[in-house]
Amino acid sequence: MIGQLTGLVGQIEGERCIVDVNGVGYEVSASTRTLGTVPHPPEVARLLIETVVREDAILLYGFGTADEREWFRLLTTVQGVGAKVALAILSANSPGEILLAINAGDRGSLTRAAGVGPRLADRILSELRNKVAKMPGGGAAAPMPGIVTGPSVENDALLALAGLGFRRAEAWPVLSRVLAENENASLDLAIRLCLKELAR
Repeated sequence: MIGQLTGLVGQIEGERCIVDVNGVGYEVSASTRTLGTVPHPPEVARLLIETVVREDAILLYGFGTADEREWFRLLTTVQGVGAKVALAILSANSPGEILLAINAGDRGSLTRAAGVGPRLADRILSELRNKVAKMPGGGAAAPMPGIVTGPSVENDALLALAGLGFRRAEAWPVLSRVLAENENASLDLAIRLCLKELAR
């Protein structure tokens, strides 16, 4: 089974991307949240993988964080929730939001996802209510190196630096160091400190 892929991003299209590992292109389906953090081709990406073997195909599903992969596995245990619907839920909600929705019995958050109607949302709430106590999502998930998740100072700073002409590959290590040394840095401060480092 494939558990992780590290390689060049060959293409990002729709709900999937191609990851080139030593000349072999793997087609990986992923949530829009994960695809939104994948670097532009041909930069290097690292994705956690869930391999699903069917009679007619071997399918790969990619995730930026271990939390997202754990939720994918749990969601697909619910009758009527296949891989496509699980990814749709993870596109519409972060792991933390899914956890809150299930604990609160909030089916409206789940029905935001394509393919999830009121009946399926109720089934998800019912079947998972007693299974989510130990699930990740209550705190901030640690991102994979090179992967940024959700709206955050990191994401906004990377976008701003990209707008100033810096590639993600050169900006990310500097930004990581700046935020590690200045935990509560505002977006403005993070950008200014990064520009200072990158100008050297």
